[in-house]
Amino acid sequence: MQPAPTEAAHPHGRARRLAALAHRLAGVGPLIGLIALCVLGTLLNRDFATVDNLLNVLTRTSFIGIISVGMTFVIISGGIDLSVGSMAALIAGVVIWTMNTLAAGVGGHALPPLAIVAIGMAIALALGALFGLAHGLLITRGRIEPFIVTLGTLGIFRSVLTWLADGGALTLQNNLADLYGPVYYASLFGVPVPVWVFALTALGGALMLNRTAFGRHVQAIGSNEQVARYAAIRVDRVKCATYVLVGMCVGVATVLYVPRLGSATPTTGLLWELEAIAAVVVGGTALKGGEGRVAGTVVGAVLLSVIANILNLTSIISVYLNAAVQGVAIIAVAFLQRGRR
Repeated sequence: MQPAPTEAAHPHGRARRLAALAHRLAGVGPLIGLIALCVLGTLLNRDFATVDNLLNVLTRTSFIGIISVGMTFVIISGGIDLSVGSMAALIAGVVIWTMNTLAAGVGGHALPPLAIVAIGMAIALALGALFGLAHGLLITRGRIEPFIVTLGTLGIFRSVLTWLADGGALTLQNNLADLYGPVYYASLFGVPVPVWVFALTALGGALMLNRTAFGRHVQAIGSNEQVARYAAIRVDRVKCATYVLVGMCVGVATVLYVPRLGSATPTTGLLWELEAIAAVVVGGTALKGGEGRVAGTVVGAVLLSVIANILNLTSIISVYLNAAVQGVAIIAVAFLQRGRR
């Protein structure tokens, strides 16, 4: 009778088990970090744990969180989009300009205010999808690196907005702002509307990534694009769809953002791309592509907002260093992910 094989006799099996354990820990790492930050925030300032403050954090997270859901698909596929902040600024400016123009009357006839608001929201979604499609075609058909394409459009979008606003601000008319306001300020069952939209977007994104052929194709392309082509996956079409998806997410975020301030300036959406990328990578998505979770992205977005909120409440360091904290988070996670795919 032969003795049972020992663990030492199977080093490869042991290595696989350790790798699986490390993978599970990496999956819950962002959530553990978020819980720890919440405990720390409560200890540093009692106002942190109030319902009003937590809802405020979630509401402010909604813009970046919605964009981050779309960004998750782009990064998993091996791409990147550096233009989302500038895209949101331009979409907001075009929406406000269009709504004001329609309110002034076209051909001597003004549309009902409710119809104008609906048109503005539809324009935001359409522009987001159109800009995303342009990115996807330039990357797939034009064979240009995503970094170069989106870096170029980052400057284009913001400069066009600056020209449209004549270097100043585009402000929504008061009667339209009052009618549009509930999209941001209203609540449903005590929870602000933007939080509901964020939750629905995240749920839809998670189902799309984990339960559809499209989601599996996105992950396959990010893991190995050449193998995906051999597997008869329409790589260019899937890549293009990921950029359309993130563009539509930017459109949804802009629909929620416009009624918040009722204006768009050249600084609108500044550094949103940094926050969105940070939320995705902090949430556990591999920067090199191939692996990621929408749930992790949601946790990452909330975690970054909690950090900003703690800085505002406690003044441990200047709130002006919030972007620096996010930059450090991206670099640290990228360092830990080196070699991972």
